[in-house]
Amino acid sequence: MIISDVHQGITKHKRPKRIGRGIGSGHGKTSGRGHKGDGSRSGSRSRRGFSGGQMPLARLIAKRGFNNNQFAAKILEINVAALESKFDSGATVNPQSLAEIGLAKGRFDEIKILGNGELKKKLTVQAHRFSKAAEAKIAAAGGKVEKLV
Repeated sequence: MIISDVHQGITKHKRPKRIGRGIGSGHGKTSGRGHKGDGSRSGSRSRRGFSGGQMPLARLIAKRGFNNNQFAAKILEINVAALESKFDSGATVNPQSLAEIGLAKGRFDEIKILGNGELKKKLTVQAHRFSKAAEAKIAAAGGKVEKLV
């Protein structure tokens, strides 16, 4: 059987390294563990983040300051242009309808409607927060703004 030059040396499934099968295998005797030392004996495992004796990255980076991000409210921002494209005139926009249509994905605490884009459809929009521009555009289109608590 002749193998073409293109596929020579390329194997789909690489065979596992057979450890401890004699010196002829190249992985006999100490089986790649060396003599004595930290990883030579069974049951040895280096801890997570161990960098082989040098200073671990977690200890190199300065531990300074306070970050409020974990406590801050996660706010989902939606522009009026998205409401224009996804909703029909006369529809009610609320967290449930936004989730059904695919605009409200993931975890969030509040929804804020922003005023980027044009709105020509009459919509009843229920959200936690509104920008001034968004409120003006919804009112100008004949819609209604309802703030959720």
